[in-house]
Amino acid sequence: MVMDGADAAVVQRALDARDPLPGTQGFAGELDDALVRDVLGRYPLFSEADDHTAWSFDPTDLDDPDPVPAGHLRDGDDDTQVWTLPNPDRYADDERAVKEVRTAVTESVDAIESTPAIAFSGGVDSAILADRLDGPLYVGGFEGSHDIEAARSTAEVLGRDLTVVEFTHADLERAVPELVAATGRSNPMDIAIALPLYLVAERVAADGHDRLAVGQGADELFGGYAKVAKAPEDPRVDADTVRGATREVIASLPAQLERDVLTLRAAGVEPIAPLLDDRVVAAALRLPGHLLVDGEKRKVALRRAADFLPESVRTREKKAVQYGSLVSRELDRLARQAGFKRRMDDHVGQYIDSLVE
Repeated sequence: MVMDGADAAVVQRALDARDPLPGTQGFAGELDDALVRDVLGRYPLFSEADDHTAWSFDPTDLDDPDPVPAGHLRDGDDDTQVWTLPNPDRYADDERAVKEVRTAVTESVDAIESTPAIAFSGGVDSAILADRLDGPLYVGGFEGSHDIEAARSTAEVLGRDLTVVEFTHADLERAVPELVAATGRSNPMDIAIALPLYLVAERVAADGHDRLAVGQGADELFGGYAKVAKAPEDPRVDADTVRGATREVIASLPAQLERDVLTLRAAGVEPIAPLLDDRVVAAALRLPGHLLVDGEKRKVALRRAADFLPESVRTREKKAVQYGSLVSRELDRLARQAGFKRRMDDHVGQYIDSLVE
């Protein structure tokens, strides 16, 4: 039995009880000759498409990697869903809801052993990590980017030093083929999201750190997306309520986390994602819609729970990493400079393919 992320005995008990949130930060691996992956897919796991007895945590080890679906047990050629995300009753009392979110978040972060470096963008998610962990802070982006300015501002408020990793066009051109090889993905959105993580993590590893704490999951769990805030008017979600839209974006986590974990590992660090701890997930799933989104405010409960942060920090809005770092803009610029004009179909995707070739 080989398990990543949790003890095999814990996973066995979770399987026997069909408990989707057994108190871990995710897991994947082999259990009694079968493959299992946790309900949110927080750890990647693959087998050969034509031989499920051959498997790995790294798809580059396999000729034709087939990901094990989140929440499933793969036994031979059969994939069986053994865990589904629970749908608990909503908290009836807002004060209790915020208190339980605060407890879940702080306990999950405080449980981290041997302090890692911290991916720090200046928003509430990474500020929670920076406030409670002593590891060095790193931010990446192009000169003048929103993420660098926000991180500098928040680090100053928190009284923390900050390492800034400034990207260049040469960095993007070098890293794109490496990311495509590591993740098996080449679409512009995945690459634009992965590039900042990869380039920052490379610097973290070069500085001698082998673990990186990240704030992944907070936007999905706590209502951080505009499309969730605008439900049901936003065509990007099917749900007709904020709470329903939140569950939709949570369902997208397995694919996102597979990309992020493979990206960070390829850069030489192991990701630590305490905001995806089962305790945090369980508390977030019980939040009513108005504690996710309230008018123009997003991640309401998480911001209220982070009352140990200065007001200016916990209320700060931030952009998605691909935009806040200016990586999406500069990928577009490089594509056009290479002759792939915007009038062409998927011009950035064609540029990415040209770099790989």
